Amino acid sequence: MFSIVLHLLCVTLCLQLQQGLSGPQCLEHPPNLNGTSGAGRVIQVGGLKAYVTGPPHSKLAIILASDVYGYEAPNLRKIADKVASTAGFHVVVPDFFYGEPYNPNNTQRNITVWLKDHGTDKGFEDAKRIIAALKKKGVSKIGAAGFCWGGKVVTELAKGYYTKAAVLLHPSRVTLDDIKEVKTPISILVAQFDNGTPPELMKQFKEVLSTNKVDNFVKIFPGVSHGWTVRYQQDNVTAVKSANEAHQDMLDWFTNYVQKR
Repeated sequence: MFSIVLHLLCVTLCLQLQQGLSGPQCLEHPPNLNGTSGAGRVIQVGGLKAYVTGPPHSKLAIILASDVYGYEAPNLRKIADKVASTAGFHVVVPDFFYGEPYNPNNTQRNITVWLKDHGTDKGFEDAKRIIAALKKKGVSKIGAAGFCWGGKVVTELAKGYYTKAAVLLHPSRVTLDDIKEVKTPISILVAQFDNGTPPELMKQFKEVLSTNKVDNFVKIFPGVSHGWTVRYQQDNVTAVKSANEAHQDMLDWFTNYVQKR
């Protein structure tokens, strides 16, 4: 019996890895979703619903790709508002999950089942539609940042020339082979305690990017765990401080590679 249970656990984990998650850390501290949160509004962009904030006619845009909990996470929208108000970017947070973010309370749709319908490969295709729609309305430069699940989507974008810059925040299922194909200037912000992107792997990412002469910035944040930049608790002073530091690093990267170039 024990061997059967162990086999099932291994199969489940493998499926999660194949579909874009690095383990249970990806699901910790789920947010209380709120579709009315944020200073922006929800519109259609490239056939998807999206939370948009910042100057609507800006020629500079930033796409934020969420974790599995989707575009209604209040902290994610606060980050979008911060990027928009600080630097004047038009920020787009797409609903990559078409109204069905992962719900840990839905026992009929566990993460393995849910990911079959919401893989990062589909997110990549949807992201390209978002980019095309933005360019059609006159946006000339685009950056993209991805959190956890969204990190894999943004990595796929960075393999081509879809954006001017990329930022990965505690990405899931991004491999060394992925990084070898990256062409876009990329910033990778990760936690000290992260099963999916441990510090040892990040050192390899840095070496590969530098060898390939891709502009890069790799930073390991001490004392925090996977998901900290977007699932921090407001009353946790240390977590908020570290999250704000990561958000500023992301903003600096976009300012340098999207706004100034």
